[in-house]
Amino acid sequence: MPAGRHFLQIPGPSNVPDRILRAMDYPTMDHRGPAFADVGRKALEGMKGIFKTDSRVVIYPSSGTGAWEAAMVNTLSPGDTVLMYETGHFAMLWKKLAEKLGLNPVFIEGDWRGGANAAAIEEHLRGDKGQEIKAVCVVHNETSTGSVTDVAAVRRAIDAAGHSALLMVDTISSLASVDYRHDEWGVDVTVSGSQKGLMLPPGLSFNAVSDKAMTASESAGLIRSYWSWAEMAGPNDTGYFPYTPATNLLYGLNEAIDMLHEEGLENVFARHRRHGAAARAAVEAWGLEVLCNTPSDRSPVLTAVMVPEGHSADNFRAVTLRNYDMSLGNGLSKVADRVFRIGHLGDFNDLMLIGTLAGVEMGLRDAGVPYRAGGVQAAMEVLGETALANRAAA
Repeated sequence: MPAGRHFLQIPGPSNVPDRILRAMDYPTMDHRGPAFADVGRKALEGMKGIFKTDSRVVIYPSSGTGAWEAAMVNTLSPGDTVLMYETGHFAMLWKKLAEKLGLNPVFIEGDWRGGANAAAIEEHLRGDKGQEIKAVCVVHNETSTGSVTDVAAVRRAIDAAGHSALLMVDTISSLASVDYRHDEWGVDVTVSGSQKGLMLPPGLSFNAVSDKAMTASESAGLIRSYWSWAEMAGPNDTGYFPYTPATNLLYGLNEAIDMLHEEGLENVFARHRRHGAAARAAVEAWGLEVLCNTPSDRSPVLTAVMVPEGHSADNFRAVTLRNYDMSLGNGLSKVADRVFRIGHLGDFNDLMLIGTLAGVEMGLRDAGVPYRAGGVQAAMEVLGETALANRAAA
């Protein structure tokens, strides 16, 4: 084994801080006993603050894919049409899930270089005179491309079209890292997972559910059992679950919620914006190209970097892992071997970012990828300038 710590710089799962690991070390308790109610209530109520909602939040022991399925089977019926926007690999996976469930996804094609286009969504909805589209599904932060969708603009598009479709949003890689407002933005179902901004290991997923979505669930015709909101509702109201919960992950979740509020959510978001800006400054200084070519859509939690034509992103990643014990994200499906992804999310600070970027710069050199030196210095300058500005503001 190499000396020192492994740098896990993929865009999730993110690094789990020691404080959360220690919280998860507590003995597993009786999930039907009286003491568990405090654990369950704290998690369920605490997540409302993270989603910025007063509505119900449901917690599942599953990956984020389970929360996607829960969002659909609780609100839709076989054959229902859903409108989706191709922002990248994960939007495509959501579409495939819809097809497997017997839904009819209408997919607006995108170029993988920006967020969902609200004007295109509005145009499709205006053309749906019979209101056949039952839901609009978008990915807030597309992990495969490093692009963010303006969810508030999508809600405005739905409203401007006078359409009744539910709005469903995937925040698996953005919640607790990028500003998100379930209630204010009029979202009906928000989907998320534990292993990114929430700083936990994989294993928990979430639905934040509006009153409109809860009403839709009463007449939805897709079969559900494990994912049923109705099955969850009664036990959740008293802090319990209808089946065995992931107790130790809930211990960790409660610690994570405390940590996020201690730092302050707005400060968490600002920290991620700083690190995103610094990472992009490094990429530009290296003479490489950021995959997301719409500056306003660029993600604060990861940066997807294109390698020059004729060079292999996967070879660069393999060389970097071998030489410096650092894992970077790979390119997925349409951008396989053309892109690598730098994760800068969760429990992350300036020095961790500079160490990550130094590893990238050395890996580019070792793998023979053409670049200009100085990316780390460019990132340091951005961090220094923003640190001075923050101190002056304080």
